[in-house]
This record gives sequence, C-alpha cells and structure tokens, in this order.
Amino acid sequence: MIGSRSGRRRVLARGGRTASQVRWLQRQLDDPYVAEAKKRGFRARSVFKLEEIDKKHGLLRKGMAVLDLGAAPGSWTQYAVAKGCRVVACDLLEMQPVPGAVFVRGDFTDPAVLERLAALLAGPADVVLSDVAPNTTGLRNVDRLKAEAAVEAVLDLAGRLLRPGGACLVKLLKGAEAVILPLVRQDFAAHRLIRPKATRAESSELYLLATGFRGRGEPGFEAGREG
Repeated sequence: MIGSRSGRRRVLARGGRTASQVRWLQRQLDDPYVAEAKKRGFRARSVFKLEEIDKKHGLLRKGMAVLDLGAAPGSWTQYAVAKGCRVVACDLLEMQPVPGAVFVRGDFTDPAVLERLAALLAGPADVVLSDVAPNTTGLRNVDRLKAEAAVEAVLDLAGRLLRPGGACLVKLLKGAEAVILPLVRQDFAAHRLIRPKATRAESSELYLLATGFRGRGEPGFEAGREG
C-alpha cells in the first residue's frame, strides 16, 4: 500500500520560480505516488490509476493488442508492456521510447495517423486506453466542452479499431456522464465509472471503463472508414 511520506521538504521561492511553480513542486515532493512511481521506474504517478483499475477489473492480459492514446510521458504504456501486451502508443507530444512498444506522434483524429495506428496494430485492438487531457483555458464551460469532445473522439476511434468484445478505458471530467454515457450504451454491453485512489483530491476526473464492445456491423477491420 502506498502511504504518506515523512520528512517533508519545503520548496523555496527562488531562482525565478512563480508561486504556481512553487505549489506544483511542493505537491510533487509531498505526493507518495510520485515517489513510488520513481522507485518502481514508472514515468508518472498516473500509472497507479491504471494499475488499480486493471487489478480490480482484469483489463489487461498477456498477448493483448493495446492502443494507448495520450500516452506521453509513457507510464501507462510501460505498465501495459510489463503485463505482456503488444502496445501501440500515440500522443501529440514527443515520448521517449518504451522498449516493447511502438510510438506514433500525432493527432489520432487525423485520418493519416489513424491509418498508421491501424497498420501497426495489424488487426483489431483488444483494449483502447486513453488518458487524454486537452489543454485548459481556465473557462469552465469551454474546458468541459473540450474534454467531452476528446472523449467522443476516443470512443469514435474505439468503435473503428476495437474487436467485438473489446474494452475502452477513457478519462472524463465529472459531469460529462449525461453526454457520454448514451454514446457508450450504443456500442458497449456494460460500463462503470471509476475514481481511482491515486486521483488527486482536487481533481474532477473520473475514468469510464466500457466493456463488451458490440461491433458496428461493418465487415472486417477497416481503419479510417467513414460512418
């Protein structure tokens, strides 16, 4: 179990650090998940959200084909590879290589990038993971709409690339359920909303786990298809 840290160190406002930078650094130093991720060789604390969901719901298994969206800096990709999955990762940001995974830099809504991802998967994915977090503006309504649009884009991609019976794990903001869940019910047999223990107390994020993809009645595996 990951517990609280002792021996609290204080971050000083020096070297041109802004108040927000000092708060962020202090939070990182005080965060036991950050320390545990570093200890275990993972690139970010977010790995513990995926680990908790996987352990409870049996999401990832050896030999699965996994598509990891919003993958940078790579902790979810690292975890999936460690579970024996074949991982194709994608992000707008550059990501340092993860041995055992293939990375594509680009926008997964771009048809050319989608085709590339499909080619690397070389068949339907068993699981689509998404920790995508759009850049925020500080305007609550605008940020909510951007976040909802990102989830819709992930679900659309999952509908194109998942095998029947496959699963999708996607991050969304609390309150988006009214818009997102009707879309999920169209394509998946079951779903649940999860707030992992590693989620920061001030965060409004949740994770949606959708399972039992029904397929869309379209023949074959056709990335980038219309409709």
